[in-house]
Amino acid sequence: MNISNVNNNDVSIIFNGKKITDIPEDLFIPPEALRVIIEQFEGPLDLLLYLIKKQNIDVVDIPILPITNQYVEYINMMQQMQFELASDYLVMASTLAEIKSRMLVPNEVEDDEEEDPRANLIKRLMEYQKY
Repeated sequence: MNISNVNNNDVSIIFNGKKITDIPEDLFIPPEALRVIIEQFEGPLDLLLYLIKKQNIDVVDIPILPITNQYVEYINMMQQMQFELASDYLVMASTLAEIKSRMLVPNEVEDDEEEDPRANLIKRLMEYQKY
């Protein structure tokens, strides 16, 4: 994984109480990215989902309510701006909520053929990064 230095114009990123100065080169973070602030992480939602995808953060430890509230504030702010970007974040936020709910609710029947919910997130993130 190639790492690039965070531009001084970018917002600060904090992960587990430590400031991050390097981000993966294969991760595109748009200038108007939704910035989330939770106990474990402060930075763009794109990076949070990237860290979950790479299993650097356990999705079970991520509180969904604060992210949802911050998303609603973001939507209100973005109404006059880039609505398409806001809709992309809705898909990401709902996927994150779905993954966490699947991880928290025990399966009554073990089904070896059932796809890991994280695989669906990874697939959607890869589609998102194409644009």
